[in-house]
Amino acid sequence: MHLYKKIISQLINDGITIATAESCTGGLLAYTITKNKDSSKIYKGGYITYSNELKIRNLNVKKATIKKYGAVSKETATEMVKGLFIKTKTNICISTTGIAGPGGGSKSKPVGLVYIGIRLNGKIEILKKNFKGSRIEIQKKCVNSIFKYLSKLI
Repeated sequence: MHLYKKIISQLINDGITIATAESCTGGLLAYTITKNKDSSKIYKGGYITYSNELKIRNLNVKKATIKKYGAVSKETATEMVKGLFIKTKTNICISTTGIAGPGGGSKSKPVGLVYIGIRLNGKIEILKKNFKGSRIEIQKKCVNSIFKYLSKLI
């Protein structure tokens, strides 16, 4: 059994709700959750905020945060997950923001740099990852790392 199936089964059994705010994963995280039977019992929904405009409008990310730190930053991932909780009030909130490539990277923010925000029980953790591979490989590695991290938390 895939790890994500095990985690989702456990969330369903425990009645733990989840919501997502995705940028670089473009809905892959939501899809990975919702392709499972009975996921509607725990998945409340999500936002794909690919643009800065939607991060600001839908998740209450501050314009100043994006201007100062960039969309791909721990600060933006934190504000995304906080905004998601305000909107959804779910037990687990997850945000992703990063550079999936193949272009868009720089020396300080290379392709594969991803920040993952996870809010659980009022506590926020920000994971910084540097994945290698193609665009879809980076997206899949991001989603897989989220489920690996969740497996330690729940």
